[in-house]
Amino acid sequence: MNKKTILVTGGAGYIGSHVVRQLGEAGEQIIVLDNLCTGFADAVLYGELVVGDSGDRELASRLLSEHNIDTVMHFAAHLVVPESVEKPLKYYGNNTCNTRNLLQCCEEAGVKNFIFSSTAATYGIPEGGVATEESCTAPINPYGTSKLMSEWMLRDLSAASDLNHVILRYFNVAGSDPEGRIGQCTPNATLLIKVACEVATGKRDSIKIFGTDYPTEDGTGVRDYIHVDDLARAHLDALEYLRQGGESTLVNCGYGHGYSVREVLDSVQRVNGKPLNIIEQLRRAGDPPQLIAGAERIRNLFGWKPRYDDLDFIVQTSLDWEKKLKSRNNS
Repeated sequence: MNKKTILVTGGAGYIGSHVVRQLGEAGEQIIVLDNLCTGFADAVLYGELVVGDSGDRELASRLLSEHNIDTVMHFAAHLVVPESVEKPLKYYGNNTCNTRNLLQCCEEAGVKNFIFSSTAATYGIPEGGVATEESCTAPINPYGTSKLMSEWMLRDLSAASDLNHVILRYFNVAGSDPEGRIGQCTPNATLLIKVACEVATGKRDSIKIFGTDYPTEDGTGVRDYIHVDDLARAHLDALEYLRQGGESTLVNCGYGHGYSVREVLDSVQRVNGKPLNIIEQLRRAGDPPQLIAGAERIRNLFGWKPRYDDLDFIVQTSLDWEKKLKSRNNS
């Protein structure tokens, strides 16, 4: 029998492309399905890229059957929280309805393993600022709700079929490939470390701190930042877990500790060797004072061991990537 293939939806995007790179380095056979609305073809370093929508049932069914696919890793989604508030149906359509279509195709094709890219936004504002997998889910925006609804569909399908799954709830993903091959290219990005590094390289004029009066040590919000390469490794560990017969499960992806906005900006200034133009503003509605992962399960269940749990290293890889993008754009 031919070697099984992995279908990676959204594999040309920021996180998906890092997972595809690690899968390729591990010798896996890969088909990437991405409509390139936010992804980039040149970020796909391994496998075959098919341009199309993950919610296209005819296309998805054909790929699943033609390529002997037994595992799907599903990253394709919209993920800008403020936009989800302004355009909720766009998010329910792409993140939830398209996932439903893909799951039906997987059921019909007899796919065995499904690894789902989810988010800490499903927790909303957890009590005490730390979310474990047992914490209540109470998303405060359509993005988080769209992901949670997809989790429910996946849970219910697994209960009614032979499909096994792992749901990974990401906390704050940052950094880039340490060797500088790929990174985050999203225009008008909103992630703090990327925005700060864009300021450091002159792409933006300033960076804003939203809220300096939170009940935290320095008054700014605290988040759990995880390097994208460590997050990608978690997906390969999840794949190995399922291949060894592991039961369907859900895990948080974070380091289990956090940094404040001021600590992050201090790191960027320290690594870059220059001050940033920082503007302090009032709090944004819905921002929790602190959001940190309870991250014991992923270590205990998968044996996951992060390699890059160091804020300055995360910032350095982000800054190196922004400098590479600037050089590329100026050439």
